Amino acid sequence: MPKFLKLTIAQPYKHKATAYVYFALRLLVIPIIIRSIFRADFESLFLCVLTLILFFLPSVLTKRLKVDFPTVLEIIILLFIYSAEILGELNSFYVRIPHWDTMLHTLNGFLCAGIGFALVDLLNRDEHFSLKLAPGYVALVAFCFSMSIGVCWEFFEYSVDRYLGLDMQKDSIIREIHSVELDRTRSNKVITIKDIDDVIIVHSNGEYESLGLGGYLDVGLSDTMKDLFVNLIGAIVFSVFGYFYAKSQGKGIAGFFIPQVKQEEEAKGNE
Repeated sequence: MPKFLKLTIAQPYKHKATAYVYFALRLLVIPIIIRSIFRADFESLFLCVLTLILFFLPSVLTKRLKVDFPTVLEIIILLFIYSAEILGELNSFYVRIPHWDTMLHTLNGFLCAGIGFALVDLLNRDEHFSLKLAPGYVALVAFCFSMSIGVCWEFFEYSVDRYLGLDMQKDSIIREIHSVELDRTRSNKVITIKDIDDVIIVHSNGEYESLGLGGYLDVGLSDTMKDLFVNLIGAIVFSVFGYFYAKSQGKGIAGFFIPQVKQEEEAKGNE
């Protein structure tokens, strides 16, 4: 039997707390899969299967890269996947729960900074790697790595919305716009329109339709900038923790979120 198939059937996590969380989340997903099959809801079925596959990601990376994920990090990753795919997408938490998307993007910035920090920290600790970076540089790399991942994700959201006609970049309602496009003199003068109460759509047949939005529909821009801003906050928070972690040579709260290289004996035992 292929190793990956064995991994999906067997318990993939050695830490008891992580195994309990993994088992509980899998129990919550399986009934949704059954319901999706009976309803022929293939989109929900796909998201559920994708979620189950993503649940194995930390375990697969542990075996392939020979690193050990801290229990806290593993649990947060599992909860993040469930919150984003099952709660966010299938249960519409992105729309129903205020700031749900903001919370996840902030956490994403924090976790990605941790991954970026780990990549550099592992090289810093490698005796065969001649270049040693100061704690400040390691924290800076972690910050830049997190922001790069955040930007690439926004590129992905825009591409999906643009070419597949979805709405991953959620729209916002604003009541004021500033634009040089409204300047009829074409002199690059900013024209401001305030107290916008509604959007009127004029159809090709000349009919008018009021959307009753209570403002102007901003298509994705505010959401994108908000996501990047909270990603920035998460990245800064971890980078600060990571700086003191590197400065103290492995002591501090950041250690709960940074993968560590396995000892050779332990790595051989897991192969």
